[in-house]
Amino acid sequence: MTDQKQPIVSFLSGSANSGAVKKVAIVGLPNTGKSQVFNNLTGDYAIVANYPRTTIEVKRTVARIHGQSYEIIDTPSLHSFYIHSEEEKEVRDMLFSERPDMIVQCIDASRYKQSLLLTADLLELERPMVIVLNAVDESARKGVWFDRAELERLLGVPVIETVAIRGVGKEELKKAIANARKSQAVVSYGHRIESALVELAAKLPFELEFKHKIAGLLLLDDSFIGQYLEHRISLTELAQVRDEASKLRREIKANVRHVINAKRSEWGEEVAARVVRLKEVATSGFSQHLAYASRHPVYGIPVFLCFVAFVYVSVVNVSGIINNFLEAWLVAPVVKFITAFSLPPFWNELLIGNHGLLTLGIFNAICTVLPILSVFFFVFALFEDSGYMTNFSVFSKRAFEKIGVTAKAVTSLVLGFGCKTMATLNTKGLGRKEKIIAVTLIAFAIPCSAQLGISLAILGKLGTSAFLIAFGTLILFEIVAGILLNTIIKDDGDDAFIEAIPPMRIPDMKGVCVKTYYRIVSFLQESVPIFFMSAAVLFALEKAGFLNVMKQALSPLIVGWLGLPGNIIDVFILALARREAAAGMILKMVEGGSLNYVQSIVAVLVTATSFPCFANIVAIRKEMGLKTVIVMTALICIASVILAGAFRLVLIFFMGGKII
Repeated sequence: MTDQKQPIVSFLSGSANSGAVKKVAIVGLPNTGKSQVFNNLTGDYAIVANYPRTTIEVKRTVARIHGQSYEIIDTPSLHSFYIHSEEEKEVRDMLFSERPDMIVQCIDASRYKQSLLLTADLLELERPMVIVLNAVDESARKGVWFDRAELERLLGVPVIETVAIRGVGKEELKKAIANARKSQAVVSYGHRIESALVELAAKLPFELEFKHKIAGLLLLDDSFIGQYLEHRISLTELAQVRDEASKLRREIKANVRHVINAKRSEWGEEVAARVVRLKEVATSGFSQHLAYASRHPVYGIPVFLCFVAFVYVSVVNVSGIINNFLEAWLVAPVVKFITAFSLPPFWNELLIGNHGLLTLGIFNAICTVLPILSVFFFVFALFEDSGYMTNFSVFSKRAFEKIGVTAKAVTSLVLGFGCKTMATLNTKGLGRKEKIIAVTLIAFAIPCSAQLGISLAILGKLGTSAFLIAFGTLILFEIVAGILLNTIIKDDGDDAFIEAIPPMRIPDMKGVCVKTYYRIVSFLQESVPIFFMSAAVLFALEKAGFLNVMKQALSPLIVGWLGLPGNIIDVFILALARREAAAGMILKMVEGGSLNYVQSIVAVLVTATSFPCFANIVAIRKEMGLKTVIVMTALICIASVILAGAFRLVLIFFMGGKII
């Protein structure tokens, strides 16, 4: 017995409500293809990757499907309605408060049992549903086959088999959305618990949606449901229903959570037994062996070094070829063309001078930075879609645990090499101590993909030794910072954490190319205007004489302590806007001979560890608060300068006083 519902919404084309925009929520376990299904339905693009928790915030796009407008909602992962993290709370609250017209549940066909437990929760919402059995090609290779028609009959909702990454099943899914329906399937928890649910639901206000489901969460003593209800019922009513739930738990005289979980598991096992056919298949096992080696504490080291070597060689060599081509066929002809006009010195310097709008702005972005990022984004996408990222998280967690970061936060740290902002937001569900450590380490010495790619190109100009020294030092900085934070911050308890490890697979090249394309487009849209404006600001500061004043004021710190040339102040100003703009300028200085071996490494270290980018600062403020972000940013900047200067002295000492 459930609470009273709104009338069933018709999804048939041409219905009376066909002009209204209907909400479609895409939900599922981590790494089940939700974002790819979102992309297929909308034509929009959300980043997809072969590791869990790629989606960390709700994304919405309105799309037309068979003449009907739908608001398609991509959501972070959800294991069940009994939640354990802020991300899951966000998804559950959205389903409760927005009451989507229908739900699309993505199920990884290779992990169907875990997903069926979530299905049991979703069915209790009594919303029209569609089940997407994704990656059926992989499950078939493992000998897992589904009786789709029987699953559809048991659940009472459309079931679509897809290979979302290749668009297989996309049209069938669109048709299913137009004909979605509510299920009559239910999970029975036994007479005593069902009676308690009915009794508790009756205590909730009549107008509250999903009373039966909310009553179940109150009976389970869910830690987050009170936060949802306190904005919808009075505190007195909330206290009353909580007292009633406590009384009912005592009357049942059994562990309610264990009983409900057991009933769900029984239901899931019964459904699986009737629709899944297991067959023995001959497999090479190469991907399993590679995944095992990637996680192994010994074998994982050479695997990791092979991946690093591949990135290094690709970025240094391939991007150099593209850069030389653009320099020869774009930069040189344009500079020659402008020079031939014999413009007045002011205009000539404004366009193609040291701080020229073209040379430092447009050409720096398109001809210096873009080739490096294009290659790096492509290689990084290969790693993402291969499944190596999560396996590396498992491999590296042993080391991270020594500095107070448990398995729950390792994925966030690894994500920092892609985007520090996304990685910071990914720490939402961590405890206080672990969150502070993880957020600080992400902001401090983990270079994002854009900066990492350009730093590789800079160090590649100096040789392999510079690369090993610089990144070895960054790792050392992270370890020292982690140990200090782990020692200073008081423990707040540990939580159990289980994460599904995705299979390693050969990346789909079309998906890799599409992801690379969108990342390049995003870079051009966000960064080129900032490069242009930064060049204009530096030009204005130089003409006004402020640059010389800043160079003189900061000379004891920059020249005396860091051992860098005074004009490196331009780089630090650019770093406040975009790290990759600053790194691109360092690359130009290295190529022009303005920085020696030691100075180049120091410059890379300072830009990699100093002032976090503005987007990351906003993310830190969102997760930690304004006071914390101010203190953290100040400490990071101070630590960066102190450590980089000390590193310079140590490096010169070991080089026998030579700076090359």
